[in-house]
Amino acid sequence: MEKVVEMLQEMKIPFAYDHFAEGESPEPPFICYLLPGSNNFAADGKVYFKINEVHIELYTDFKDLDLEKRVEDILDSHDIFYNKSETWIESEKLYEVLYIFEMEGLNDG
Repeated sequence: MEKVVEMLQEMKIPFAYDHFAEGESPEPPFICYLLPGSNNFAADGKVYFKINEVHIELYTDFKDLDLEKRVEDILDSHDIFYNKSETWIESEKLYEVLYIFEMEGLNDG
């Protein structure tokens, strides 16, 4: 997970794993990230190669193309292949731009 944290630090946007504690959420923009699953490679009946799914959720209170470009430039600089989607969260009055990608061996330290 260290690799993911290093990339997030480069983005210079407040971030937290999964969510910020109640009452501690910063003003937008901010990022929540999580590792919701894996797509491991098996050999001989065991995990041979660990691959983790990574979600980076960028939250903004307005559509911010420059900020999205900054995030994408950093992902690109680390040779990350990602898919991107966007949604408006009416109850929070926030845009969520979701980047999904896979990275190897994040549980290895």
